[in-house]
Amino acid sequence: MSDLLQRLRERGWRLTAQRRVVAEVLAGDHIHLTADEVHARATERLPEISRATVYNTLGELVALGELLEVSTDHRATRYDPNARRPHHHLLCDRCGTIRDVHPTGDALSALPESERFGYTVSGVELTYRGICPNCAA
Repeated sequence: MSDLLQRLRERGWRLTAQRRVVAEVLAGDHIHLTADEVHARATERLPEISRATVYNTLGELVALGELLEVSTDHRATRYDPNARRPHHHLLCDRCGTIRDVHPTGDALSALPESERFGYTVSGVELTYRGICPNCAA
């Protein structure tokens, strides 16, 4: 069972067939699918699932804090089920592939007080950019 599916069961979230399929599609490491990609994969498992159901389910999972929305440049929003473990992203500028990365150190503490301009800083979102090995080949 996927980590996401397990977390949803522990929360007591009602797992209809449609919700289960969306959660199953999002299982695994380095998963960053668009809503359309989630829908395409979900219809392979449950042909009658509607696009609206997928979008609604993704919205509910984001609201629950079980999915992160990842927006890069002007590309479609992607959904990241790795919402529990702090991480950053590595983005291929050519194909748009996104990988989760876990650099050492604390990016939040790396911002000096003089650069916070009075803000109470509560979080950091870093995106490393480059060209993936497939595109480089």
